[in-house]
Amino acid sequence: MRIGLLTEGGYPYVGGDGWLWCDRLVRGLDRHEFDVYAFSSGEAQEDAGWVPLPGQVRRVRTAPLWATEDDGVVFGRRARRRFREHYGELAAALCAAVAPAAPEADRFTTALHGLAELARDEGGLVSALRSETAVRALERACRAPGAQRAAREARVPDLLAVAAHLERALRPLSLDWYEEDGLGAVDLCHAAAGGAAALPGLLAHHFFGIPFLVTEYGVRLRAHYLTRPDSPPAVRSLLAAFHGRLAAETYRRAAFITPGNTHARRWQERCGADRAKLRTVYPGMDPAPFADAGDSLREADPHTLVWVGRVEPAKDLVSLLHAFAMIRAAEPKSRLRIIGGPSGPEGAAYLGHCRALAAQLFPDEADGPHAVGDNPVSFEEPGAPGPATSADAHAAGAVTVLSSVVEGFPVGLVEAMLCGRATVSTDVGAVVEAIGGTGLVVPPRNPRALADACVCLLRDPERRTRLGAAARARALELFTVDQNVAAFRGLYLETVAHTPVRHPVLDDTGDPLPFAAPAEARVPGHWTTDPGPRAVPRWAMDTPVPATETAR
Repeated sequence: MRIGLLTEGGYPYVGGDGWLWCDRLVRGLDRHEFDVYAFSSGEAQEDAGWVPLPGQVRRVRTAPLWATEDDGVVFGRRARRRFREHYGELAAALCAAVAPAAPEADRFTTALHGLAELARDEGGLVSALRSETAVRALERACRAPGAQRAAREARVPDLLAVAAHLERALRPLSLDWYEEDGLGAVDLCHAAAGGAAALPGLLAHHFFGIPFLVTEYGVRLRAHYLTRPDSPPAVRSLLAAFHGRLAAETYRRAAFITPGNTHARRWQERCGADRAKLRTVYPGMDPAPFADAGDSLREADPHTLVWVGRVEPAKDLVSLLHAFAMIRAAEPKSRLRIIGGPSGPEGAAYLGHCRALAAQLFPDEADGPHAVGDNPVSFEEPGAPGPATSADAHAAGAVTVLSSVVEGFPVGLVEAMLCGRATVSTDVGAVVEAIGGTGLVVPPRNPRALADACVCLLRDPERRTRLGAAARARALELFTVDQNVAAFRGLYLETVAHTPVRHPVLDDTGDPLPFAAPAEARVPGHWTTDPGPRAVPRWAMDTPVPATETAR
């Protein structure tokens, strides 16, 4: 089949978010064709280029969401009236109520489709979305009777900020992807994230009836709620309403929704996802690079704790350093290796703070006045002279520690499990789901509990070995590339089998290929969405045939 893979800030760009699992998925499903439709996240990402693409990727189309030029489209009187009506309806749906009730959800959907059809007819919406007409329509919706209180209190700067955000969020509507030879030519759309990446899938479903599924390893709506904490209440309320409506519509139209863990699944259910459509698919990892580390447990330093990840405030290294002070008092031979680089300017400042705290808590210890001191805490970055790979980093110690206060799916923890290492983690995100019963879990922001758990494992090598072996077995069972690819292969086939055939499949000579589509895909009707109970003939209920001895 032909699959339209929709990404934002990821595949096929080098170093994009989630590019690795997309690349493994595309390479694992080598019998299918892929058309990649990608949004870039910045100029630096575009300059870095793409990862090497396999032969099954037939086409790549990209568009920037971070910047766009004026399309030069000038609306006539009728088009301006259409834009004013649809944009006004969209704004009214955002202002009407905080909860996504059914009438407002239908109102939002109708307005979104109306804007998409206008963009398709006129060639784009960039100029219109930046116009004074859009701001005035938003202002009328905020001042209308029945608008929520936060919207009524919006001032001119708030309206300008919301209009600018909506212009960026609705840029996918102006693309030329929604043609018969574009997304109309695929059999299935797969959005690698929610939000902007799922919007082309929604439009392909509206224009051509293309089924689509959505994968969220990190729920975009949750990420939006955690951002803009300093924005005025009116801006936060209106933008939350927009992203909430968009997420609810995406979940409603998707054939399947595949969260990466139960933590994300609960968020999706809370945001309106139908439980019958949810299929948890864990991110797949290649276990081969971690095989040697799993076999070298006896060579690891039995007194060393290892922390691996991106250095940022959410990782709470401050609590880890205070916990290590208690560990050092109980086990004087213990050492802590913090392996990872900073995440942006905020991470760099946080790393400097952690280095200063470590120097204060653990002054360099020397045997005499002329000896060089040695600090039990080391800060290292991957690569020379530090560990070359994440497998080498986890293999450097006997216990891997995770001290985060915010975490999605703990990929670093799964890497430690594949290495056969015992782990001590804080109870955040999907940590408990990933660990199962193969590691110790403590409350976040509790240095004493973290220290006690680490000391317990440092003093019990047999328990470390048992937990490490159980963790490796669990990771090989649940978190490998093979299970990830097999899950999506089944979902693709199930989705297409319940979709009426639109394009005949042809062989090399141009003739229709027999049995290329399942027979039931040609049956008209609404059975594809809600089959319901199967009708039973009346004679079968009124005059049952008595069973014979042979039949028994």
